[in-house]
Amino acid sequence: MKVLLIDVNCEDSSTGKIVYDTYNYIIKNNDQAAVCYGRGKKIKENNIFKFGIDIETYLHALLTRITGFTGVFSPLSTMRLLRYIKKFRPDVVHIHELHAYFLNVSILLRFLEKNNIPVVHTLHCEFSYTGKCGHADECEQWKTECKNCPKVREYPQSMFFDQTQKMFKKKKNVFSKLKKMIITTPSNWITERAKQSFLGNREIRTIYNGINTEIFCPQNSGDFIRRKYGISEQQKIVLSVAPNILSSRKGGEYVLRCANTLGEKGYFFILIGADEADKWNQKNVLVLPKIYDKELLAKFYSAADVFVLCSKKETFSLTCAEALCCGTPVVGFKCGAPEMIFPEPYAKFVEYGDIDALSTLITEITLNNIDAEEISKFSISRYSNDKMLESYYEIYRKIGE
Repeated sequence: MKVLLIDVNCEDSSTGKIVYDTYNYIIKNNDQAAVCYGRGKKIKENNIFKFGIDIETYLHALLTRITGFTGVFSPLSTMRLLRYIKKFRPDVVHIHELHAYFLNVSILLRFLEKNNIPVVHTLHCEFSYTGKCGHADECEQWKTECKNCPKVREYPQSMFFDQTQKMFKKKKNVFSKLKKMIITTPSNWITERAKQSFLGNREIRTIYNGINTEIFCPQNSGDFIRRKYGISEQQKIVLSVAPNILSSRKGGEYVLRCANTLGEKGYFFILIGADEADKWNQKNVLVLPKIYDKELLAKFYSAADVFVLCSKKETFSLTCAEALCCGTPVVGFKCGAPEMIFPEPYAKFVEYGDIDALSTLITEITLNNIDAEEISKFSISRYSNDKMLESYYEIYRKIGE
């Protein structure tokens, strides 16, 4: 069996990690795998191909802002991808993220339909069944037909025109023509939403995102982190991790507001994933840029007394799973999937934007002293890579027959 995986990234980012781990799992099982990705550093490994041309990606982003269309440019990058697919001749193509200005979506899907190649498509967000949005939030037009988009100036941003109706119709048309496709999602929350979309007539399965539990597991790193950053033994460590954490969507501002509330009560906050990190530091706050070293990141998770999630919307939240597998309890805002996936008493969530309730949760959960080994043992049994990869592999076997 030959499986080709397509994503924005490879190895880097939450979906990139999943793609890279899946690639290695397929090879480990004596089948053939390839990864084609659009953005990020070039990876020099067998059958891993960056087809995206960086300057074309930047042009795609610019044209989206000017024209209102997205996912319809990048012709040279897309042709490079199609040439690779022809050469590799996969039995199954597993598509992950399709947005981020690196691909002409319709050309790819029409090629797969024309060549009768079975498709597995994982919905890490809602882009595939909306006019353009990765997260539709309160808007429900995608259930019938997107138009007059209330988020036209949000990512992927258009400065002048609303083309969501045209893009919605095009997506509906090209997805409907795929002969063999199984949809997977990382949570029941997005599964239920997908069932209400034009993809609802397809087979849709929930498969939790998996993490490497050999790395993300309890570690004796508290003393190391405290010494390195001058955190006293008396202070409780509150951790938050997200790409571009101080953006409005990831909610870093709320974490800083909690730090102001709890600063005099012996809490030290660490935020990881910020641009221009130094300018955000406060007395009881340490803001760091993105950490690429997974083992170092696991040390931060293990050293923390509590992990905080303040995102506006999440379809799974890999960071919550990583924290829990390291034995650290989670608190945060209700934002879609996490409050359904991560159960009490190991994780607790309050209404979005309620700083007082969140601050109270942080205080309560750090006083409860839930056993780290208990948290980790439960979480590893649910969110391990092996469980996710076995489920994907079963689908490849089924659809590739």
